[in-house]
Amino acid sequence: MQSPSIHFENVTLAFNGTPLFEQFSAEMPAGKCTCLLGPSGCGKSTILGLISGNTTLKFSGNIHFLPKRDVVPTIGWMAQKDLLLPWLTVRDNVLLGAKLRGEVTDKLIKKADGLLDDAGLTGYGASLPAELSGGMRQRTALLRTLMEERSIILMDEPFSALDALTRMKLQNMSARMTRGRTVLMVTHDPLEALRLADRILVLGGKPVQVISVIDVETRSPRDPQNIEVQSIYPNLLKQLMSEVSA
Repeated sequence: MQSPSIHFENVTLAFNGTPLFEQFSAEMPAGKCTCLLGPSGCGKSTILGLISGNTTLKFSGNIHFLPKRDVVPTIGWMAQKDLLLPWLTVRDNVLLGAKLRGEVTDKLIKKADGLLDDAGLTGYGASLPAELSGGMRQRTALLRTLMEERSIILMDEPFSALDALTRMKLQNMSARMTRGRTVLMVTHDPLEALRLADRILVLGGKPVQVISVIDVETRSPRDPQNIEVQSIYPNLLKQLMSEVSA
């Protein structure tokens, strides 16, 4: 199934009587990676929750997918917490979706083991989550999300607990495996957004609005020394700093 675009139209949502979004509108293009950048608490994770259909978030306005179909798009979700099941091995956590559907095959097991190798987790397939470091747990959660091959993939700070070299390696893997899918990723790192995003939405204000839309044309993942990355980065930092100091 073709991955859809995601549209927010005049979405209004409040917490304890205080508006977080008021007539908020945004578009996340089909088959592209959109990164959300903005200060902590500006509603980036809430946007992921609204897309996922979180019924505890009461809002007005419209959130829809195009093209419209009778079948709801399948959504993969990687939250800030790894949410690994402590009684399952690392391999079985990566294969969780297939296990729940009763679809585990030798081919999928081989694929999972290959991803574990690529992510620097060779030899940890039979380990339990309690035996892993925080960064290793985050890598396992990322692999579980990537294994599902959903048409929409939501990721909330997916690389935040990783060291610089591992982060770049996992960014490359993620970009390769999600190409052609609609990805929405929350990050606090402008350079990460420029490496991975086809579109960057800079959020700010109270209530929150999209204050800038930046489309990056070259194919991801991009080298930080890429001329386009170098040309956009200073202006993007300036926009973010203006919101932080406002």
